[in-house]
Amino acid sequence: MKIASVHIYTYELPVLDGPYTMANQVVYSLTTTLVKLVADNGLFGWGETCPVGPTFSESHSGGAVAALAAMAKGLVGTEVLPVPLHRRMDGLLKGHNYAKAAIDIALHDLLGKHLGLSVSDLLGGALADRIPSYSVVGISDPDESARLAVDKRNQGYPRLQIKVGGRPIEEDIAAVQKVWEAVGGSRTKLAVDANRGLNTRDALRLCRECTNVPFILEQPCNTIEDFQKIRSQISHAMYMDESCTTINTAITVAGTGLVDGFGMKVTALGGLHPMRAFRDICAARNLPHTCDDAWGGDLIAAACTHIGATVAPELLEGVWIAAPMIDGNYDQKNGIRVEDGYIKRPQGVGLGVVPEEGIFGEPVASF
Repeated sequence: MKIASVHIYTYELPVLDGPYTMANQVVYSLTTTLVKLVADNGLFGWGETCPVGPTFSESHSGGAVAALAAMAKGLVGTEVLPVPLHRRMDGLLKGHNYAKAAIDIALHDLLGKHLGLSVSDLLGGALADRIPSYSVVGISDPDESARLAVDKRNQGYPRLQIKVGGRPIEEDIAAVQKVWEAVGGSRTKLAVDANRGLNTRDALRLCRECTNVPFILEQPCNTIEDFQKIRSQISHAMYMDESCTTINTAITVAGTGLVDGFGMKVTALGGLHPMRAFRDICAARNLPHTCDDAWGGDLIAAACTHIGATVAPELLEGVWIAAPMIDGNYDQKNGIRVEDGYIKRPQGVGLGVVPEEGIFGEPVASF
């Protein structure tokens, strides 16, 4: 089975009850990019990538379309298998993992349909059918952060992520303390995520003034060198997110003990094939991690849930999806949803979701 054609689409995803606020970005709407791979036997698969604007990481929606268009023609005729696909993509374009991920996800969807298997089966087999999710408390007034944390805890989320950065550190410290006062008596896990928005001075101060709060510090600063500066000076566990964009980086920081875990995005690494390798590296080093993505609809949500289902439960920090912040689904029957803080693993072959015919309009490019 070989790729016969590649179709690229774009689709707007307004933020429900927005904006979504992080240290480096205030988001009201996002453009997602979708790929439909059609095989020479008529079967097709869908993939998706949705960068959170141009400053969250080294990716943006315009770049996704351009990168996909640069590769698409050269992919026609490639075997529908992960290794040949990734070697071909790397031979056509260096880097741009976030764009390659959409093709990778579509290939897994297509291959699963061909073999009569779910994507989680292709990735080694699901260990659970109900996957823990987590929710985000965006940057806001400390009292409002506490109110939101209580609301999300009451919705059943086993883990909350508090956004910090991009404002006076005193406000971040107050928000963390207020949230802890509000939900600290429960079993809710806390992560404090700066999205690269702190310098080393403020990261150290945050940890020193919140020693009473058992949180995970996620991506506090921008560079690996910053991580190295503060690693020995903090008592909180430290996770890497945006700075880890390759398997090589994951091997390096895991092997040197620089981090205690990861907030990992499927599209950051280039799709489900490299994410499987990442999962196994973390298992070998006993490092917990998430299986997330930056944003996106049912296709990304399904991909994250499938890989999350294959992670040892004691190492899975959760699967974050944007579904609660998006109005509607691509697949009204099988769309991915968070229910009581958990996500049901999609059933059926491939991703288990099929976008409604014509929902994305005409392709912006076809090859």
